[in-house]
Amino acid sequence: MDEDTRYEAVRSRDARFDGEFFFAVETTGIYCRPSCPAVTPKRRNVRFFATAAAAQGSGFRACRRCRPDAVPGSADWNVRADVVGRAMRLIGDGVVDREGVAGLAARLGYSARQVQRQLTTELGAGPVALARAQRAHTARVLLHTTDLPITEIAFAAGFASVRQFNDTIRAVYASTPTQVRAAAPRERGLRRATPGAGIPLRLAHRGPYQSGAVFDLLRREAVSGVEEVGGEPGRRTYRRTLRLPYGTGIVAVEERTGATATGTAAHPGGWLDARLHLTDPRDLTTAVQRLRRLFDLDADPYAVDERLGADERLAPLVAARPGLRSPGAADPAELAVRALVGPAQAERLVLRYGKALDAPCGSLTHLFPEPAVLAEAEPHGTLGALAAALADGTVRLDPGADRDDAQAALLALPGMDPAVAATVRVRALGDPDVAPPGEDVPDGWRPWRSYAVQHLLVEKELESA
Repeated sequence: MDEDTRYEAVRSRDARFDGEFFFAVETTGIYCRPSCPAVTPKRRNVRFFATAAAAQGSGFRACRRCRPDAVPGSADWNVRADVVGRAMRLIGDGVVDREGVAGLAARLGYSARQVQRQLTTELGAGPVALARAQRAHTARVLLHTTDLPITEIAFAAGFASVRQFNDTIRAVYASTPTQVRAAAPRERGLRRATPGAGIPLRLAHRGPYQSGAVFDLLRREAVSGVEEVGGEPGRRTYRRTLRLPYGTGIVAVEERTGATATGTAAHPGGWLDARLHLTDPRDLTTAVQRLRRLFDLDADPYAVDERLGADERLAPLVAARPGLRSPGAADPAELAVRALVGPAQAERLVLRYGKALDAPCGSLTHLFPEPAVLAEAEPHGTLGALAAALADGTVRLDPGADRDDAQAALLALPGMDPAVAATVRVRALGDPDVAPPGEDVPDGWRPWRSYAVQHLLVEKELESA
């Protein structure tokens, strides 16, 4: 998009582009999302940025009305397989906060200087600035939804010091942390966290979202002890355990029907309600990003539906289910093992080798066993080879992994089924353009073949029901 096209999106308050770019107003010093309901500024006063971090780096503060930091992430970061796309996925997972820029660069296979240059050239902000913007958003969520002391929020959000935290919040929101907390919107259905109740969240998405199909898939695949789906269709709750960098978590996500046509100025397009119980609040950013990947919340359904809807075979399916998603994985290594062994065998592995939670929550009692544990306990066959490869890094499935390298490493394992490797590429690596091995999938479905296959699978499920 050129700048004139972006301005037209701003002028029409087009929520399809929320998160794809941001605009700032030089006369006010504020940056916004394209769908901001405020009076449209004059074209000569508007600047455009690829990321919120770039806008912040240029001295603009976040709009209090449209909350641009709460938009869905750009779909580009999930689609792209280049260094910038991989870096953005890793930053979203909290790698810079945990390992620094050197750790990010090492995972990408580049020098820190090369990563800095590529991100700054294309996005207008380097890895430190991008991570800083993410920390500010995490801090705002905690200030709005919990009663944690401000000093605890500073370190939970990833800041190195309370002073750094205060300075960042003032720069981004033009308010002190106490003022940000006092200004928290009292949105219907979103209550502040209380002891033991977890952190309430709204996981925003753009455009239509077929939550029923996603919850159907999660119900079919649920592994006892680690996951459960309860409730009636249309009002179901998905719950699961999470292994996170600093501790463990339990998440509950509500199925939400009718979200495609509802929302507020802050959430045009809809959201899924979630609640997170974390043993360490420093894991909030990572947990949220993993949920977003599991539910495919950063997808661009407009682009997907436009391309697939032009195909004669898929057109009626797209019309029946606009915004159908291609679910990912909350834990890529877990997904790889489950794709290989199937649900029944996965339950056996959980019971025998999974780590029991210190405080079980209903039927959620375990974490899925780590690859190193499986490699030692069941060293033989394809499962043993896969677990060992995941444990020693021969197969990398983290958000910054190179998809082609990962698939090649999977296929090099003894006994690996190409169909399993393709499933891992779709689900664990989030590739939107994967065709099942051996099937004739038209090139006209590119670059959204994973979504096309999902449409066919949902249709097949309905026919067999």
